[in-house]
Amino acid sequence: MRDSDYDLIKLEATEEGLAVVVINRPDVHNAFNMELIAELTDAFKTIADQPTIRMMILRGNGHTFSAGADLNWMKRAATHTKEDNVRDAVNLAEMLQSLYEMPQMTLAMVQGGAMGGGAGLVAACDVAVAMSNTKFRFSEVRLGLTPATISPYVIDAIGPRWARALFTTAETFDAAFAEKIGLVQYVVESLEEMTKMEEHLANLVFSAAPGAVADAKKLVADVTGQIIDRDLGHETAKRIAARRVSDEGKEGISAFLEKRRPNWVR
Repeated sequence: MRDSDYDLIKLEATEEGLAVVVINRPDVHNAFNMELIAELTDAFKTIADQPTIRMMILRGNGHTFSAGADLNWMKRAATHTKEDNVRDAVNLAEMLQSLYEMPQMTLAMVQGGAMGGGAGLVAACDVAVAMSNTKFRFSEVRLGLTPATISPYVIDAIGPRWARALFTTAETFDAAFAEKIGLVQYVVESLEEMTKMEEHLANLVFSAAPGAVADAKKLVADVTGQIIDRDLGHETAKRIAARRVSDEGKEGISAFLEKRRPNWVR
């Protein structure tokens, strides 16, 4: 995949299979507008369609990961029709869904602040690493709004109890608290630590079979909320059986027995 040209984001990809998407509106703290949403949607879908890409890292340029919605965009939206606002909201929902459903492992590297929709991006990624001084907030109710489009991903990440509390209070919380409730998995103290954690996670991903990673993500999505019964047991049995006879499964087991690296490890 070649590097692509966008106005509000940067997209780069390496030959090894790492894609990096950078939100590039530092002058407005990487806030969302419709152009940014469209570019992120295009980038996520482009990466998802590339079988050679095995991991995607999402960053925000400057001091803030993302401040959420652009206030000027929201001001204009208040004068639009309900139909126009539905269309805008659907575009945001589709962007988040395209991120959440990517077959590759997705990693958010978060610094400064992740507010509203910015925190929604964090929740929609598989893994998130945050600097310890990062601030988070679901601030929509302060504006007379609700965090509707990001809610499926946030509730999936932190559960309904904490979502209800943080959605209704719009309380600001730090990275340590975000880690406690599951919005991020790792907190680091410095840029050096963040780089080391990024390298550590990339090494793990590139040691895993890409098809198995995609299937593991789908497994979590499909099993979550299901009743643990005989039918679910049979369904999960079918999935591991299919993996065992897949090309990746055969190669992985052979490599383990032969004490060599499997062919997806470079």
